[in-house]
Amino acid sequence: MELQQLRYVLAVAETNNFTRAAQRCLVVQSALSHQIARLEKELGAKLFERTSRRVRLTPAGEAFLPAARLCLDAADRAAAEAAAAVGEVRGRLAVGLIPSVTAVDLPDALREFRARYPHVRISLRVGASDELTAQVREGVLDVAFLGLPTTAQPHGVAGRELARDRLVAVVAPEHPLAREISVDLSRLCTETFVDLPAGTAGRAQSDLAFTAAGLDRDVAFEVSSADYIARLVEKDLGVAMLPAAYVPQLTGVVTIEVSDAPARVEHLVWSRTTHTPAAAAFLGILDGS
Repeated sequence: MELQQLRYVLAVAETNNFTRAAQRCLVVQSALSHQIARLEKELGAKLFERTSRRVRLTPAGEAFLPAARLCLDAADRAAAEAAAAVGEVRGRLAVGLIPSVTAVDLPDALREFRARYPHVRISLRVGASDELTAQVREGVLDVAFLGLPTTAQPHGVAGRELARDRLVAVVAPEHPLAREISVDLSRLCTETFVDLPAGTAGRAQSDLAFTAAGLDRDVAFEVSSADYIARLVEKDLGVAMLPAAYVPQLTGVVTIEVSDAPARVEHLVWSRTTHTPAAAAFLGILDGS
């Protein structure tokens, strides 16, 4: 079994197509197919079901894939550690972030990191805080930027608090509340809301505040992106509550202070058990910013 064969399997599994996988791996399709066939013969099991219309993993392929990923990650980590021993940072840096992170100028930090360590491959993954925390624990992400209610803490990871912020209301320019300087939750609860999906940490910030005040509200639209929340608000489909530090970058909406607004905390988290040279270097840059 060779590492290159594992890379071919992973590429086919992610693209569901031998031709696209070969293009990704910069080889001709016949060579990729031949290597996967050799591996299947060695394993004594088919990894893929091939039809004229699609390619999908077999049960054996589903079982094989997680360990194959771990092998490739371990190989990449070994190469990165060897390079670090002679003073060169290589490998991969995987960063997760919520869409509304504001405590760190992430593009600026990545620009500095890229200038210092040009041989590191960088990937960014946008998601919800609970999903990002799980991916850091599992080693899928090296670091992540989260936004949580003040009553919550990220579990199973190392980290530090970056900043605290309050939520503000955002409404369409023609909305009756647009003329108000400040509102409270009891007034807002009479409106239709656009918010993040139920069960996410970002949604919990508002849900907990309304529940604590003994108030119910109507969330008619659930959206996974803070930017798209603002687009729906702009069309006057509802009102929303978003972090005060985030809303200045939005256009087409009006911001209103909320007198009894909930707060949120932004966190930086990383793995308690594993630290790649790239992750350590990136955390060093963030510590110096």
